[in-house]
Amino acid sequence: MDQKIKQDLCIGANIRKLRLKSGLTQEQVSIKLQLDGINMSRDFYAHIENGTYNIRTSELAALRRLFQCHYDDFFQGI
Repeated sequence: MDQKIKQDLCIGANIRKLRLKSGLTQEQVSIKLQLDGINMSRDFYAHIENGTYNIRTSELAALRRLFQCHYDDFFQGI
């Protein structure tokens, strides 16, 4: 029996676009997330943008507040 594994959605490219639209560096985003109570280094944040880390809902909520966007913005084109 052949099983197919469903791939997770990669929203990293959309997160990168939102960051660039906001005029922030990865370092600035990680600092702002830390101030919002999310423990995240710049290297760790880079993994989110590259799609090599599955983001947690608390991190996604913090990014939504930071970028002042809607959740739909993370999933554009997916």
